[in-house]
Amino acid sequence: MSVGFAPNAAAVDAQSEQWYLKPMQAEQMWKVSTGEGIKVAVIDTGVNPNTDSLKGQVLVDEVPKSVAYGATDDYKGHGTSMAELIAGTGANGGVQGLAPGAKIVPYRINLNGLTGAEDKRKTAMPWDAIRAAADTDAQIISMSFGSEFIDPDEEEAIKYAASKGKLLVAAVGNEGQKTGKIGYPAAYPYVLGVSAMNEASRIPDFASHGNYVDLVAPGEDIPGYCQASFDSYCPGLKGTSASAAIASAAAALIWSAHPDWTANQVTRALIDTASRKWPKDKPTQDAGYGTIRPRKVLENANYDAGPAYKDPLAKWNGEEGEKLVTEIPPSSPGQPSASATAASQGAEGPSGDKKEAAGSKAQAVPADASHDSNALWIALGAVGAVVVIGGGAYAVLRARRVS
Repeated sequence: MSVGFAPNAAAVDAQSEQWYLKPMQAEQMWKVSTGEGIKVAVIDTGVNPNTDSLKGQVLVDEVPKSVAYGATDDYKGHGTSMAELIAGTGANGGVQGLAPGAKIVPYRINLNGLTGAEDKRKTAMPWDAIRAAADTDAQIISMSFGSEFIDPDEEEAIKYAASKGKLLVAAVGNEGQKTGKIGYPAAYPYVLGVSAMNEASRIPDFASHGNYVDLVAPGEDIPGYCQASFDSYCPGLKGTSASAAIASAAAALIWSAHPDWTANQVTRALIDTASRKWPKDKPTQDAGYGTIRPRKVLENANYDAGPAYKDPLAKWNGEEGEKLVTEIPPSSPGQPSASATAASQGAEGPSGDKKEAAGSKAQAVPADASHDSNALWIALGAVGAVVVIGGGAYAVLRARRVS
């Protein structure tokens, strides 16, 4: 099913709605890192490089022309919203990205909302975009879309991207009030699945839950575009899509400060420093390892990110797993080499203050909360090759996720 933007939404002063920047201490983090030198591949509905907040931030020319002719125009507004949350400069009151020094490489994929045979012909399928991004020097691949089915082509593309040392981040989905199932690509091995939290430091009822939730990031009451006209922002958008984008930006801040780290080390840093009220080795199905706190890495110049080539999320008998795919040596300090998977849920709020634990579900979420704007959920399953979520295919690779 597709989740559309809220109708008839009024314009909003975007930065006044970004409630999470102050408790995350963004201004303090930017004194150490802004994400400079990091490229984030945003695989979505495309990106408009001409919004005030994204001017100079989008590397359209770096999209391989072989990927559906390199089409990058945003046909819905969703991808542009995600790009601004990651790397927006905030110019002229626009959305302020958490990693304004990072750059966006936009990949437009065929999701619900794309119409016209010619537009579809010039728009890539997700697996083609993931493979193409894997062959570039983009370090992070951000995916705010999902399906309830495994797709063999997409699964192989994810494995390929992991083998190239990319940090893969995806939204877990907005099915919390329905099936609750986490979508793919978030549920694939090597992908960091991100759930949402609100200003009250609670996980909203719309957020999907289960063994494939890895971390929590802000995802409710977030400003974004209501339509592809980009005339104004809408207030109060919600969904794990925004959470995945913000988590991607957090990873960019850390990687920029430590360009010689691998995806495994960046992932381990996010997990180790996440805010939580439970043991790190007991991630919950709602909030996983906790709420992202990149400042905890940035403020510690001596932070030890651990082994470069051990996956912090794949475990056998309580031990970190060795690399699960062939490593490709980095070609430069900014090109990582180890694959990273991801694991579980939220904690104490973006500041790490002792508020209500993010593992607590919000009690007053409207009945239609899962039908709001910052998420795209689609059916991608290939004919004759569909496997329903919940199978045990990955019990060995991600044993931590077996309930």
